[in-house]
This record gives sequence, C-alpha cells and structure tokens, in this order.
Amino acid sequence: MADKIVKAVKKTAKKAEARVHETKEKIAAAKNPTASKVNSNKLELLVTIVPSPKAEFYTDLLSSYEVNFQFTSRAHGTANADMWSISDFSDQSKTVIFSVIKQERVQEALAMLDKKFATIKRGKGIAFTVPFSSVIGVATYGFLSNNKTIRENKQ
Repeated sequence: MADKIVKAVKKTAKKAEARVHETKEKIAAAKNPTASKVNSNKLELLVTIVPSPKAEFYTDLLSSYEVNFQFTSRAHGTANADMWSISDFSDQSKTVIFSVIKQERVQEALAMLDKKFATIKRGKGIAFTVPFSSVIGVATYGFLSNNKTIRENKQ
C-alpha cells in the first residue's frame, strides 16, 4: 500500500514540475517575444545532388520555397563502371546544391523535387535534409530563415 502511495506522489510531483517548467517558459517568452519567435521556426540544410546542366534550374526552383541562402559546388561521382551501367546517370559531372530552408517547408520542397526528378529528362537527382541544431545570432537566423521582421535587441 505504501509503495502505491509513494508512486502516486512521485507521479504527481513530476507533473507539477513539468507545469512549473512550462509556465516559466511562457513567462520568458512573454518577456522577450523576439526570442520565442526565433525558436519557433527551425531550419534545415537541404542537400540536392543533380546533373550539372540542371543545377541552375533546381536552384531557381528551390528559391520559391523561401530559401534565402544557397550555394553550389561542382562534384564528381565515385561509382565504378559497373554501378554506372545499372543506374540512370549517364554523365558523372554533378552539382551539389546546399540550401537553408525552414523546417515547415521541407516536405513540400522534397515532394516537388521528387516529382521533378521523375519527370525532367536527364534531371534525376538525390535530395536529403540535415537539421540545424543551432544558429548563432538573431540577425543570422533572420537572414537564413528569410524573415525580415526579426531584429536583434540592443540594450
């Protein structure tokens, strides 16, 4: 009987502690609305590997998904001749497009890329994302997230 009471008390204490933590976060967000806005939208790095002749097309296409920062890099495949014979890739010159995109836009951008990879002649590619764990500076975040309303608090 005593074990049940102890378990119930511990469970109630954990719930109360969680509520206190949640309330403290709400108070902190109310005191600094810019900070809560900054943390609400996470960013991801979208890596897209496409044939070099199609790189500009895909870069322009991705910019319509609120991608404010992109850079490209020439690449060359490492697959051997046996792998090339079974794949759809005929040219080994590739371009890697690195794009910073809001997490909420990732699914629709990947769906669009998947559709384009399937329908564009000689436009097949690979795309994946890597989540950002943090960004240093409010202004940097504002630029990368294409959010012009975020301003750094100067005290």
